[in-house]
Amino acid sequence: MKTATKAIYGRQSVDKADSISIESQIEFCKHELKGESYREYTDKGFSGKNTDRPKFQEMVRDIEQGLISKVVVYKLDRISRSIIDFARMMELFGKHNVEFVSATEKFDTSTPMGRAMLNICIVFAQLERETIQMRVVDSYYSRCTKGFHMSGVAPYGYKLTPATISGVRANMYEIDPEAAERVKAMFEMYAEPQVSFGDIVRHLCNDGTGGKEFSRVTLAALLKNPVYVQADLDVYEFFKIQGADVVNDAADFSGSNGCFLFQGRDVAENKRCSLKDQILVVAPHEGFISSETWLACRKKLMNNKTFKRGRKATTWTAGKIKCGRCGSGLTCLRSRSDILYFRCRRRADRKSCEGCGTLHVAEVEKVVYAEMCRKMGEFQTLTNSGSTKANPKLIALHTELAQVEAEIEKLLDTLTGANAVLMSYANGKIEELDAKKQLLLKAIADMTSDSLNPKQVQKISGYLNDWDNVDIEDRRTVLDEMVSRVLTTSESLQIEWKI
Repeated sequence: MKTATKAIYGRQSVDKADSISIESQIEFCKHELKGESYREYTDKGFSGKNTDRPKFQEMVRDIEQGLISKVVVYKLDRISRSIIDFARMMELFGKHNVEFVSATEKFDTSTPMGRAMLNICIVFAQLERETIQMRVVDSYYSRCTKGFHMSGVAPYGYKLTPATISGVRANMYEIDPEAAERVKAMFEMYAEPQVSFGDIVRHLCNDGTGGKEFSRVTLAALLKNPVYVQADLDVYEFFKIQGADVVNDAADFSGSNGCFLFQGRDVAENKRCSLKDQILVVAPHEGFISSETWLACRKKLMNNKTFKRGRKATTWTAGKIKCGRCGSGLTCLRSRSDILYFRCRRRADRKSCEGCGTLHVAEVEKVVYAEMCRKMGEFQTLTNSGSTKANPKLIALHTELAQVEAEIEKLLDTLTGANAVLMSYANGKIEELDAKKQLLLKAIADMTSDSLNPKQVQKISGYLNDWDNVDIEDRRTVLDEMVSRVLTTSESLQIEWKI
């Protein structure tokens, strides 16, 4: 018969001078237990924004197995800062008759007053987190409206150069003469009604682009970007009519500067097709495409059916299937005899790849499906044998992410009442940290996707066993869970797995 015991849980996101160590948290909690035996669960380097932490999840599993009767923490935010997570935990504790005690805040869920006070403090813990998030958002939009460069590389045709904007040191765009000439040629060509993306891409391929390759998608993004336009009253009226939030007065549109277009707070889901609620700001840099040419291209893009939404995928391998020779995506086309086949996009765009050969969609799907079934069988065998283990690299990434988030929060605190010099330094540092944060989040997402929980395995296996009755969206979901990409030609097929 299983005997339930007490549990102490400790969490520390960042090891710094003004934070309490996990060891100190444990000592506080031990005093609360007055010498009773306990199990110890600790997570170091993990944020409190959610409960996706190794030792915390291990404690949850032990609670579900009836091994824990009481959970003691140093402070309630050691569990989570999310009211939703807390509500779920309280439901779990109640279901398994587990008491919850906060050593420093003296909450004991075995009493009605303890439960009431706990719920009140959970609300304020989430309020604190949401306030921090709102300050980050407000800082971002404040910088937008002042025309600051919002991090990232300069668009093709420009280079970054240091500058002082509104008394704050920042970066701004400076025209790169050689690249700018190519950009002018792209706009002038596309402004002609009969010229297509393919015509421009092939022209660039033949003339050379300084090592930079263009596809139809990247070319479309470049042609709709208002950083290039010499913004005048025609540009002002265009964005106003389209529903954009234009920050500057009409008088600022003098026909010399480019513009920045930012995603608004309430931007519509179809932002790729609509300008409604997006934020337009006159930028400090010089534009070099006339408003007449830019508007002709922008209006042509708006009527280009190739880039309108609503197209349905004709194969569940869409987005994952790549040319085995050049690595670019494969387009699914239909022959005159109504047979679906794949064609290399780079071959179609620039003739710079010899192509993937004759690839019928149905045959490729059949091979990929068979390989997924085989791989899932191997994965289940390994999982059942206990070969899976925690990834130390993932833990290290979470630790580094927590440190970066803490630095951003600290810098945001310095912005209140700061002078121009301190504001400039803090803004520049926040840009660097935010770029680092995005890279860490991507790395964590990529690594996290490499593992499947038991429910995912069961769901995927169920789909694979009933594949003929599974719709295309569910098939794409299964493929995305298991596969990074599929490289194929008429002679070979290679799958890069996530599991």
